[in-house]
This record gives sequence, structure tokens and C-alpha cells, in this order.
Amino acid sequence: MSRDVALLVLEDGRAFRGASFGAEGETFGEAVFSTGMTGYQETLTDPSYHRQVVVMTAPHVGNTGVNDEDPESGRIWVAGYVVRDPARVPSSWRAVRSLDDELRAQGVVGISGIDTRALTRHLRERGAMRVGISTTDSDADALLARVRQTAPMQGADLADAVTTAEPYVVPAVGERRFTVAALDLGIKAMTPVQLARRGIDVHVLPSTSSLDDVLAVQPDGVFFSNGPGDPATADRAVEVLRGVLDHGLPYFGICFGNQLFGRALGFGTYKLTYGHRGINQPVLDRTTGKVEVTAHNHGFAVDAPLDGGTDTPHGRAEVSHVCLNDDVVEGLRLVDANGRLTAFSVQYHPEAAAGPHDAGYLFDRFADLLATSQGAHA
Repeated sequence: MSRDVALLVLEDGRAFRGASFGAEGETFGEAVFSTGMTGYQETLTDPSYHRQVVVMTAPHVGNTGVNDEDPESGRIWVAGYVVRDPARVPSSWRAVRSLDDELRAQGVVGISGIDTRALTRHLRERGAMRVGISTTDSDADALLARVRQTAPMQGADLADAVTTAEPYVVPAVGERRFTVAALDLGIKAMTPVQLARRGIDVHVLPSTSSLDDVLAVQPDGVFFSNGPGDPATADRAVEVLRGVLDHGLPYFGICFGNQLFGRALGFGTYKLTYGHRGINQPVLDRTTGKVEVTAHNHGFAVDAPLDGGTDTPHGRAEVSHVCLNDDVVEGLRLVDANGRLTAFSVQYHPEAAAGPHDAGYLFDRFADLLATSQGAHA
């Protein structure tokens, strides 16, 4: 098979032939689509995309090249990349190399020149599924057989594969107001930066950390990050979170951290048909009545009742945010017997380095919660 030809095969047998984009070779993962029209560099480097082959719905990708300031982690995490029309030449004063060169340098196999609209509609109607991309084998049946031998995303325990090897600290910007222990389940670089801007020393801890490790930081509050995989597999982290709630520490979680918060409160989780990915998802904040345009990357969701509250050993749990496209739970809040907020989480990404920034207030909400909790214990 020549360098300029590539083959994509879905687990249900649908096949697309196009041109190689990025590295040569073969890759497998879960096929998902992202609706963002910008921010592809942040998408590629988001650890939550580990073991996923991302299909871009925007037709023209790579226009602004790649720079060294925008990555959300130290490497590209997507398993493969699918675009319709890659930019032939990047055009940005910030670009230091092309997207194609970056994919090649990091060994990411991709495909271009296919009908991404047809592929997206297929995934939307039939659901996210396993996929393979190859530049070395033109036999669709042979590639299909290998696709069906790969592990599905459901049941995948992936946080330990993307977490930091050692703890590190992102210091507060300006006067230090609080200390927060952040469990890295696949954290994006901009998240501790946003916390630090609120005067918070952020101690980023590996996903394997115990409750004792968290408490050793002497935190004023605890944060759980986004991350890849099936939340039903993360029993250890859920137990740590229950311990955090038992100690009465304020909690804030995003994405995977929202799903684990749901589990810690006694709710279940389930796999969405095709998930929410992109930077244009409408969400209602029920606590304010405001609608936010938000950045998403999740294939699982919390199974909690949308109306009313649920009594838990830690307080009363309520659904605080809802997706306006499909009524999926997009946030949870926990209040004590006096109705005071003690912990909360959202299913989306308020750090949103590539935008939008509608949800940036959530970091302020966490800082306010830390201040309130500190005042109550003074």
C-alpha cells in the first residue's frame, strides 16, 4: 500500500478509503466525532481522548498549524485522527510546524480526504464503535477482523495510563488563599492554571493516590479532573472521594470527576450512544437559569433523577446542570441539612482553553465554596 493511501474500517463493516494523514502504520480505538471548529491542538493533547479515534466534523483542519503554547499535556493522546481537508500550509504567526508534521513526529496515524459528514452521521445513528485505520493493509475484511479483536471502551480502566507519575505543585498566582489537592485522572494543563489564578496552591496527585495521600496535603478542598475510560471501573478513586466527603472537605469535579462524584453519592453511570464532544454544547445551569455554551468530551454520563433531590449519607444531591440537546445530566450539587453547598461537579470543561468561556465562573464558585467552608471552621 503506498504512502498516500489509507483505509478506515468500523466494527460494523463500513469502510472508507482516503489519503494518509500523519504517521504511517495502523491504529485502533473507539471512533468518536468532535463538533469543534477550532481548538484541534487542545483536543489532540487532551488525555480524555486516550484510545479514541477522533473524527473532526469541521471540514478544514490544520489552518493554524501547531505551536508550543496550547497543548493540554505533554503529548498527543488520540489514537487516530480523521479529517476531510487538511490544510496544505499553516497560516499563523504562532505556528512552529504543521499539524501533519506533528502527527508524524508523535506517531499518530490518521486519514484524510474521506466524507466525514457521512462518517459522522453513521456514528450518530449507530453509536460510537471500534475502528481501525491502516496505511499498510488495503484489505478491508482483514482490517475488520483486527478491529473486532480490540477491547471496547465500556469496561476500560484508563486513568492510571494517563496520570502524572509524580506529584507536583502549580503555585497560586498572587496571594495564596487556599490549598487544593487535585487528583489527576487525565488532567488538562489549563485546569490547575485556572485554579491558581484564584489564589489556590494546586497539589496535583497521581490517580493511584490514597485518601491518606490526599489528606497529607492538608487541603482546604479537593478537585477531581477529567479523564478517559469507563467510570464504572474507578472503584479506588470513588472510595477516596467518599472519604473526602466523610471528612467534610469541599469538592469540585469536572467530566470524569463528575461521574465519580455521582458514583460516590450512590448513582450509577451509563454509556451514551455517541457522546458529547466539541466546544458548542448548550447547557442549562439550573441554579442561575442561565444557558452556557460549553466544551465537552465525554462518552459516559451519570444516571440521576433530573427532578427533586436524593438523600445520601453526605447530604442532599441534586442535578444542577442539564444538556439542552438531550437532557443528559451535566452537573451535580450536594447541600447539607441547612441547604448550604458543600460539593459540586460538572460534566463539561470549564477551563476551555480554546473557548468558549461561559463556564469560567465555576472556578470562582469553587473559590467561594472554599472561603465559606474556611469561615465556617474558623
